[in-house]
Amino acid sequence: MSQRAVNLHLGTIAKKQGRVAGSNIGGESATFPGVLGTAITKVCELEIARTGLTETETTGAGFRYGVATLDSTTTAGYWPEAAPMRIKLLAECGTGRLLGAQIGGGPGAGKRIDVYTTALWNHMRVDEMLHLDLAYAPPCASVWDPVLIAARKAWEALAAPGSARSGGS
Repeated sequence: MSQRAVNLHLGTIAKKQGRVAGSNIGGESATFPGVLGTAITKVCELEIARTGLTETETTGAGFRYGVATLDSTTTAGYWPEAAPMRIKLLAECGTGRLLGAQIGGGPGAGKRIDVYTTALWNHMRVDEMLHLDLAYAPPCASVWDPVLIAARKAWEALAAPGSARSGGS
């Protein structure tokens, strides 16, 4: 994304770097491809997750970008266990490339970050995400998963005149 060095203390990163180091010690030629800063935590019933760049990081990296936020639920809205969830997406103006995502909400919200992580890793644009084939069942998600609705809102935000935000480099 920003191609800037980061200092993240996450077990997933340590394990991957350890595998690269072990492979190299064992005679292979392995490299570490970098990270997106994907993280998740849970405090009581609140799940919080992020991947890619935050708005502050996007601004600092000098991107022109659009922002979309979505308030939804973790399951079909009529389902008894439906809990509130908020998604925030950042997408690059001009290309539509996803730059980052944050999710907060009740049980079932946080692991949705993995869809955005996969999209980021593969340099997807938010419009390319609109037709992802995500699983549906009322106790797990609505027919249009909030991940897809947020991607559509991000795509629409990029098309709206005067909606771009800019960062200095």
